[in-house]
Amino acid sequence: MNRKTTKLIHEGKYAAEVVIELSYAEDNWSPTMSLDDARKLETVQLALRRGDVAEAAKYGHVFELTPVAAK
Repeated sequence: MNRKTTKLIHEGKYAAEVVIELSYAEDNWSPTMSLDDARKLETVQLALRRGDVAEAAKYGHVFELTPVAAK
């Protein structure tokens, strides 16, 4: 059984939501992801790390994080 899920990647002042597919096998306890999805997550992480928002946005929604002072 396969199920789509969203992973959140956070690097510096950016975060990205990336959709991947998890595979659930009947005999395994935990889900697994494909090598392509793992590479996609790594590509997004490295793009955010170097500030390349355009590259990261090819794979999901990118957000710029701003600190909020607690009162």
